Amino acid sequence: MTSLALTGIKKSYGAIDIIHGVDLAIEPGEFVVFVGPSGCGKSTLLRMIAGLEPITGGELRIAGARMNEVSAAERGIAMVFQSYALYPHMSVYKNMSFGLETARMPKAEIDLRVRKAAEILQITKLLDRKPKQLSGGQRQRVAIGRAIVRDPQVFLFDEPLSNLDAELRVQTRVEIAKLHADIGATMIYVTHDQVEAMTLADRIVVLNGGRIEQAGTPLEIYNTPANRFVAGFIGSPKMNFLNVSVDGRAGEAVTLDLAGTKLAVRGIDARPEGLCLGVRPEHLDVGSDRGTPLGAMIATHVEQLGGQTIVYGSLKDRQPIVATLNGQKSVRAGEELRLTADLAQCHVFDAGGRRVAVQSA
Repeated sequence: MTSLALTGIKKSYGAIDIIHGVDLAIEPGEFVVFVGPSGCGKSTLLRMIAGLEPITGGELRIAGARMNEVSAAERGIAMVFQSYALYPHMSVYKNMSFGLETARMPKAEIDLRVRKAAEILQITKLLDRKPKQLSGGQRQRVAIGRAIVRDPQVFLFDEPLSNLDAELRVQTRVEIAKLHADIGATMIYVTHDQVEAMTLADRIVVLNGGRIEQAGTPLEIYNTPANRFVAGFIGSPKMNFLNVSVDGRAGEAVTLDLAGTKLAVRGIDARPEGLCLGVRPEHLDVGSDRGTPLGAMIATHVEQLGGQTIVYGSLKDRQPIVATLNGQKSVRAGEELRLTADLAQCHVFDAGGRRVAVQSA
């Protein structure tokens, strides 16, 4: 198991800055997921760790050793790509053994490693097949097996499940989590899929515009987002952001006015101008006495998912709002619903998007 340290890492293409001074320490055996929207720099950062992109500024250390000038082949890293990158004319066994053969490893050791990896990934019966005879999920397991046989210091995954259908994504995600539990290696995984991030990670790193917005455990990111970007990116359906007017001064008990509904809170240390209230859909309820009343919403669209009912609508001031209700609820479009919220689970964001801690007055 190996640690990594990124200190002031920068990446530029000419005058265009892509990564803006990233600082991150990854512990031995940790499973870290880089998540963020397209173009945020997560794959570029992964490729710099792998040695596939030169580092413009800052320092990368693996197991304490500086790696900036070390070639990709000498970093002790194995990378699993989105596109599998298998040799079509080679068998599964040959695809997994080829790198070891090139490194002139003894045949007995190669065979031992290939068969052990195949057993871990449950692909022993596929060793004689060619890639074209495999499903997408099987090809991805072969690509992972090719990485395992190298016994790397660090595993890197670049959106490995994005080419799979929904059922295979779930299945392969579980297999990757089990793989990490079995071999305990340090793993860095890139995805834009927040479900993958929440279910796989020991720690999530949320990237935006080449900068780290927040790093923390999945529940830390979910329950205490550092800012409005993180709050809106993690969670599906996404968090509701509701404009409020404020009566009171920073540091005192203040009243938030949400479409005519008054909410008394304490702990706001920001200037009261430009505040908004953040409420996750699952922290809302309709027609209930539980929670704090938020007024009424007009339902415009209802999705029945069996275990949940998702209601889309708007408040009286036409602000859009979404509520996720447990179970099967008989809600119809056009219906006016009495809305309540768990105020303890709500967030307030200042004009700059920073989350400010609040409590009921």
